[in-house]
Formats: sequence, structure tokens, C-alpha cells
Amino acid sequence: MNPQSELKLQMYRTMLRIRRFEEKLVELKARASIPGLLHLYIGEEATATGVCAALLPNDFITSTHRGHGHCIAKGGEISRMMAELFGRITGYCKGKGGSMHIANLELGILGANGIVGAGMPIAGGAGLSIKMRGTDQVVACFFGDGATNQGAFHESLNMAALWKLPVIYICENNQYAISVAQNRSTSIKDVYMRKDAYGIHGCMVDGNDVMAVYEAAQDAARRARNGEGPTLLECKTYRWRGHYEGEADRTYTYRTAEEIEGWKKGCPIERFRKKLLEEKAFVQEDFDRINLEVKQEIEEAIRFAEDSPFPEPEDALKGLYAA
Repeated sequence: MNPQSELKLQMYRTMLRIRRFEEKLVELKARASIPGLLHLYIGEEATATGVCAALLPNDFITSTHRGHGHCIAKGGEISRMMAELFGRITGYCKGKGGSMHIANLELGILGANGIVGAGMPIAGGAGLSIKMRGTDQVVACFFGDGATNQGAFHESLNMAALWKLPVIYICENNQYAISVAQNRSTSIKDVYMRKDAYGIHGCMVDGNDVMAVYEAAQDAARRARNGEGPTLLECKTYRWRGHYEGEADRTYTYRTAEEIEGWKKGCPIERFRKKLLEEKAFVQEDFDRINLEVKQEIEEAIRFAEDSPFPEPEDALKGLYAA
């Protein structure tokens, strides 16, 4: 298999791992197996996959409250993520972080964040560290459309532009900030146009087209490594589930069933599968095999989480820090 075909198949697998992981969480949450809030990434898989495929292993990402997809795409182990969601000691944060605070420095995952827009200053700090250390790393900073009206967005982009920091700012525009449509909160149609205010590079892509995202992220990473500063990348996408898992009772109060079904017809995974079949690089049996392997991986992760112990009460404050 040539490298390009291998990359495409790996991206398909990554998207499917994210989708199956999140779908299983729907079931587990309904059974009350997982405590706390869950903000699922179903429907947005192509964005995290395309961006992280353009990164190197030692690059960094900052994530959001809807961050499971980012962690998986950056190489996170599903078993340790599942254990974290179950609140078990074998999780990435020893069961203390939960869904919204998964982090692993060895993988370059600087942390998901429950505060909207809070990953942006962290990404800027990481970018400044890279510049001061003289490495060729980059930081991919994920955030939603709602975060673009936060002060942290403007402050971070201004500083990154001024110092030419190697940061890729990825706006995952899924059309809604909780229940507020973008056109009711933002005076411009396309968020990426805010690049002009800071004199940086930027573009907009179909966030459900994994190859389009990959190519745009590749270009942004190249620019960052060459010292050309940050990029604002807007990925138009859509979340299929509610803002949080359990929101179904009010889903149709701010968006319609027709709108949701319309976006589902453009499923990023199905689109990519059809494209790969048309290219005749793969056959349906390849995708069936991957689907089975991913399903088994998810089931093994659940068993790992369920068999793992809870943290001891006396360890509640261990491993925590504050600045």
C-alpha cells in the first residue's frame, strides 16, 4: 500500500474510532455508568482527524469541553480515556478530570478545558515556549464558534500575530453556541474573516471533508514551522447530538429535525468511505474489517474501565496543582 493510501485508511479508522467511542457513550450515559456531563463529538469527526493527521507526534493540541475526538485523533488510548470517564485510577488523569479535562503531555495533549475559549491563551503560551526553545513544533488550538466572541480569542490572536507564534487556531463552527445560532450572536457570516483584523493567514474549509481539512492544516503547519506565524482555520461542521448528552428533551426548541437530518446526510465518515471506494484503492471488506476491529477495541476499553479501581479518598488532592 502506498503512503497516501495508508494515510487515508488511517484517517478513516480514526474517524470511525471517534464515532464508535461517542456512540457507546450515549448508551453508557443512558445506563448511568458514567458520571458528569458529556459533550459528544458525533458529526464533527473529520475536523479533529484532518488536523491531527497533519501534525507530528511532538506537536501540541489544546482541546475543549467537546474534546474526545481531539484526544483520540492525537493518539489517545481509548482504554485510558474510557477509564477516565468512568472515574477510575487508570484514566489519563487518574479519574479526577473526567470528560472535560483529559490531558497527556507525552502525547502533546495540553488538556481539554471546561471554560469556553480558555485553551487559546494556553496555546499561545505553548507557542511562545516553542519559539523560545527554537524547535519546529506547532500548536493546534481547537475551539467552537461561540468562543470567537470571547475576549480570550481576540487577545490570543493579537499576541500570536504580533510575535508570529506557531499556532493553528481551528474554529470548529458547528453552528451553535449551546442553543444560540451563530447568525444571532456574530455580525459576520464567516469567522475566518477575523484574520484580517490581525494581519494573519486564514481560510475556511468544509469541516466534514477530512481531506480538505488535512490539506488546510498541512499548509498552516508548514507556515508555522517556517516562522510565518499563526493561521485561523474555520471548519464548517455540525454536531448531531445536543449540546450535552441528555439535552434531547429540548433539541427541537432551537433547531429543527429537518436541519439535523440534512446534516446527517452529509456524514463525514460515509462521504469519505464512498470517496475511497470510488478511487478503487479499497474494497468494502476493508471497511468491514476496520469496523469490527474498532468495535472490539471499544468493548475492550469498557472492560478495562470497569475492572479498574476508583481513586482512594485520601488521594483526592494528589497530582493537583494551581498557578
